[in-house]
Amino acid sequence: MDQLCIVTTGGTIDKIYFDDKSDYQIGEPQIGGILRELGVAFRFNVIPILRKDSLHISDDDRELIRATIAAQPARHVLVTHGTDTMVATAKVLASLTDKTIVLTGALSPARFRGSDAEFNVGCAVGAVQALPPGVYITMNGRIWDPTRVRKNVEANRFEAI
Repeated sequence: MDQLCIVTTGGTIDKIYFDDKSDYQIGEPQIGGILRELGVAFRFNVIPILRKDSLHISDDDRELIRATIAAQPARHVLVTHGTDTMVATAKVLASLTDKTIVLTGALSPARFRGSDAEFNVGCAVGAVQALPPGVYITMNGRIWDPTRVRKNVEANRFEAI
């Protein structure tokens, strides 16, 4: 892997909560800081294109994500995305057959102690380097085919369908 291209779209991984109202906003992308703090041994660039909860990502937004990735020369792409509609975005990206694209996110914000963000990012970095071209989802320590996974909202995890 010459360089990892990272596209950020918002989601829980980048959320900032305000205790007084349990309200939130999507903050700066956290992945660059996570990778720098971990001292990774590869080059990466972060392209922040959206700051949305994934429930608010539209078809036009998905096309923007697809077009942004298509325009990048990198063959290895990691996308941070909210978990609720990650599968829908992955299915749109399936048309990009010459790249290895891995979507990941977090079930709790990266700023929270005990967040799954660092673990999911680490799994995604390994997956994007090891997998053949295609689109994948990495969550909960697993690599998923987007056509065979769903988010179980009640259990707050991804599972096979």
